[in-house]
Amino acid sequence: MIGAISLSTNITVSCSGSAIPQKPSKPQTPSTLKCLAKSGKLEEAIRLIEASPSKLTATQSDMKAYSLLLHTCISQKSLEHGQRLYLQFLLSKHSLLVNNPTLKSKLITLYSVCGRVEEAQSVFVDGLEHAPESVMIWPGNFAFSMALKCCAELSELRLGRAVHAQIVKSNEKPDQVVSNALLRLYSDQGCFADALKVFDTMPQRNVVSWNSLIASFVRRDRVVESLECFRRMQGEGMGFTWVTLTTVLPICARMTALYSGKEIHAQIVKSTMRPDVPVLNSVMDMYAKTGAIDYCKRVFDNMHSKDLTSWNTVLTGYAVNGFIEQGMVLFDQMVECGIKPDGVTFIALLSGCSHAGLTDQGRRLFDKMKLGYGLSPTVEHYACLVDLLGRAGRIEEAPDVVETMPMKPSGSIWGSILNSCRLKGKVSLAERAATELFELEPNNPGNYVVLSNVYANVGMWEGVNRVRELMKERGLKKEAGCSWLQIGSRIHTFVAGGGFQFRNSVEFKKVWNELTDAMEEVGYIADTSVVLHDVNEEVKSIWVCGHSERVAVTFALVHTAAGIPIRITKNIRICADCHSWVKIVSMVTGRVIVLRDTNRFHHFKGGACTCKDYW
Repeated sequence: MIGAISLSTNITVSCSGSAIPQKPSKPQTPSTLKCLAKSGKLEEAIRLIEASPSKLTATQSDMKAYSLLLHTCISQKSLEHGQRLYLQFLLSKHSLLVNNPTLKSKLITLYSVCGRVEEAQSVFVDGLEHAPESVMIWPGNFAFSMALKCCAELSELRLGRAVHAQIVKSNEKPDQVVSNALLRLYSDQGCFADALKVFDTMPQRNVVSWNSLIASFVRRDRVVESLECFRRMQGEGMGFTWVTLTTVLPICARMTALYSGKEIHAQIVKSTMRPDVPVLNSVMDMYAKTGAIDYCKRVFDNMHSKDLTSWNTVLTGYAVNGFIEQGMVLFDQMVECGIKPDGVTFIALLSGCSHAGLTDQGRRLFDKMKLGYGLSPTVEHYACLVDLLGRAGRIEEAPDVVETMPMKPSGSIWGSILNSCRLKGKVSLAERAATELFELEPNNPGNYVVLSNVYANVGMWEGVNRVRELMKERGLKKEAGCSWLQIGSRIHTFVAGGGFQFRNSVEFKKVWNELTDAMEEVGYIADTSVVLHDVNEEVKSIWVCGHSERVAVTFALVHTAAGIPIRITKNIRICADCHSWVKIVSMVTGRVIVLRDTNRFHHFKGGACTCKDYW
């Protein structure tokens, strides 16, 4: 069987005896072919070979010349010349040429760099399965690495495992490139245990190895382990690449791990390499999503060149941190600099206006998208508009927006309406929105919880019970409230109603009692109406005190020095009473407290919040 090959239509093979090849100007010798290859004269070299196919030999010198020719084809990404050379190997019926592992490896590489991964895979498999055993020469590490690359590109896990088996059987020990290719294959296919096993058994690791492992942690949503892996990587003196940082910085942003993000930024500043725009964009995004918007703007101002993403990152940061006025100023500067805004720009501006209560300004921006910048609003923009109206108490206008939309409303549209109904107590419209959401997102427990809260807010406990029964039938559970914060290099997590060991400690009780006394002096009384359960007031008061953000704030007060800002992340929306509680804590302790929930950032200082109690 002849190995797989795909020939271009402009290649003609003539077998007629009357066809007289053009007389070559140079003799076909290995030295001549090497000179032509080094000079990049592929066409002349291939014509020499095609002119004298009978003279194809397989001496060591010939093999080096053919290998150099294929290497030049790879450098120039000249698939046609490589195919023509391989055709001559096949026509010669010289087994040492057809099955030579070096030449096959080069051919596999050529197919791969030219985007012909299926043909690269086919050549590799042909070498394993169809070559006669008497002339079988096992592929080396280079061929294995390229085959694994093809398997990763094609998502062929089964075939990749087969290649791995051949690597284990091979007499040649896998080198670092092969190990990295295996690591990438298993990481891309979500085989975390296999990836970790390959990593642990590697005799040597480079930056690529660590990057693959970190990316594997991220894909598995094991964000804490990914940060720990990065620290271990740095502890071993491995260094980093920009790929490393653009993988780790979003984790710092997601975990609100500002101190880890600052450490990475410091390494960028110390580096002899000049960071590119995507890296600096990742740094700005990290600062924006950890509530350090001043640092974000400082990085932006010091950038030598900026792209649209740079501007959008700062605009989004201003919006989610409650500083939309500064965002509007930056938007005007952006337009003056000749930067054309895109859909992301307006999502940031509209969401910022929504959270700040700038309803009229938000509507003008929505209209300006198409009239001023030729941008057609997407579903996300309509969701922002609906949210803008709902928060302003104009929820009755939302159905009109839905009916006039040029596209079918998405879950985000109905989700905005449902949440607005919860804020304004609109039961009938909430039921309509929930009906749509239960069809669009039947397995999203958040929608059921919001509808249940709508009923509970108006005392419709039968409706609450119906929703809970529906959740039970569909196997859905409410997401538990969870808050976390970083102290030093550790991430501390607290769940609502949990943390008993800490809450029973002497340190907790001392700080908690001091806070309680100080808050009573300023007239704080717990608002138990936020507990949407049909229980007595005493139980409600206990439940409110057990909310995860309160435990996290108290933990930070115990374990951090006076004057150090406290930064906390919560996985759901902060309740109204906890919002009031944190405001007063910031006043009586003199601490700045930055709390990020699912909607936005709340910056508490001196008893006030940047949201101005509008969120």
